[in-house]
Amino acid sequence: MQTIHGSPSHVLSTPELDLAVTAHGGHLAPVTFHLPGAEVSPYSLSPWLPSEADPELPPLLVHLRGDFLCLPFGGQEAGPPHGDVANAVWSLKSSGERHLCLEQKGSDTGATVVKTIKVEPGHHVLYVEHLISGLEGGWNYGTHPILDLSAVPPGEGRVSVGPFRWGSVYHSEFSNPANGESGALKPGGAFTDLAAVPTKEGGVADLSRYPARAGHDDLVMMASEPETAERPFGWSAVAFPGYVWFALKNVADFPSTLFWISNGGRPGHPWERRHLGRLGVEEVCSYFCDGVSDARKNLLAGIGIKTAREFRAADTVRLPIIQGVAPLPPGFGRVTAIEQAGPDAVVIHGCSGGSIRASVNWKFLKS
Repeated sequence: MQTIHGSPSHVLSTPELDLAVTAHGGHLAPVTFHLPGAEVSPYSLSPWLPSEADPELPPLLVHLRGDFLCLPFGGQEAGPPHGDVANAVWSLKSSGERHLCLEQKGSDTGATVVKTIKVEPGHHVLYVEHLISGLEGGWNYGTHPILDLSAVPPGEGRVSVGPFRWGSVYHSEFSNPANGESGALKPGGAFTDLAAVPTKEGGVADLSRYPARAGHDDLVMMASEPETAERPFGWSAVAFPGYVWFALKNVADFPSTLFWISNGGRPGHPWERRHLGRLGVEEVCSYFCDGVSDARKNLLAGIGIKTAREFRAADTVRLPIIQGVAPLPPGFGRVTAIEQAGPDAVVIHGCSGGSIRASVNWKFLKS
């Protein structure tokens, strides 16, 4: 193990990338991808070191970085925010030249979770799998990748998500004005296009361009269209200058995508308005970030959107996700589609009309 950005971390190095996973919470970051002619690190590290954070804070906030599993998503009354999986210590189960495997028994849920991260030769991709056993009842969950666009000029990051059938701003004040927090988007505002999301001031915001709306933190949720034979996975993507970060998912596992748009809207500790240009692109089975109690109410059942999943203690549930990067030519613009291109590749299309091919074993999602 190594101490990285103040946190004891398990590390993995391959010709394609170097990565670290914190022992506390299993947070994945930093990840440096070795692209041809460029080293890129899309995942966020918090602007504070763990030693600078109040030790009374949940470990989630002390070590906050990169991607981590949330179970239950948002948490529950008797547990920490986003669950033990995002806060408590993970133990090393196995490691090798191209994988790390960690394990945790959650005291809040009773579940045993095995986290495996694999890297395939020639693929600038993380193949992440969580195996959940011993869990009983209805639960919500999700991924939580936080990307760092703070060094990207305003509006030059291009954000997109696969086809969605329902989109909404968080239903109430996501950033609490009573605590000095600020949000720009209209609570409960419905939208069908990321480029036209209602604001509190009566206009619309273009969420496809970031960084934007400095001094605000907002949350939106989009329910993905079901998969088809031609579109066997859901996707989301963020185009940085020179490269794209993308995620692929099974829509049945992760029916919705949350964007946590964090650009200085929180003044309290440890944020202190310095969590700037961050973007959470979170694949979830949840009702926003409201925790397991609200997720179990199935408030979106009337429009066919699942917010909780039934688990059986005797069964093991596999939740795979793919996250990776690929170089982009100048002028590529916003990603408009990610499509299969045989079993070991995808084609990523841009709004400029161009496209690129990336080595990705997308069938990992279906194993």
